[in-house]
Amino acid sequence: MNLGPLIAAIITVESNGRDNAIGDGGLAIGALQIHKAVVVDVNRIAGTSYTHQQMTNRVAARKVCEIYLSRYASGKSNEEAARIWNGGPTGHKKTATVSYWNKVKKHL
Repeated sequence: MNLGPLIAAIITVESNGRDNAIGDGGLAIGALQIHKAVVVDVNRIAGTSYTHQQMTNRVAARKVCEIYLSRYASGKSNEEAARIWNGGPTGHKKTATVSYWNKVKKHL
């Protein structure tokens, strides 16, 4: 799966391309609105040492997203991958993530 276009669409939905965006009461940061738990999970999966503060760096944030989606959305459609990004590893099964996908697909 080529994640580039999907990640670009997610960035538009999550932050309108703002690397310094802060959301979810300060818990999600950067262009991809990454929570600390995602960074911890990616570090566990990939043996990396990213920090939550680094998620305002577009290159680091994209890499974290790529690792996360490669782990949890491998072999899945863009819809499933976007919904996993929004709702966690089982996000593609949650009805609450359907509206998120509807926003993302407009930018693909």
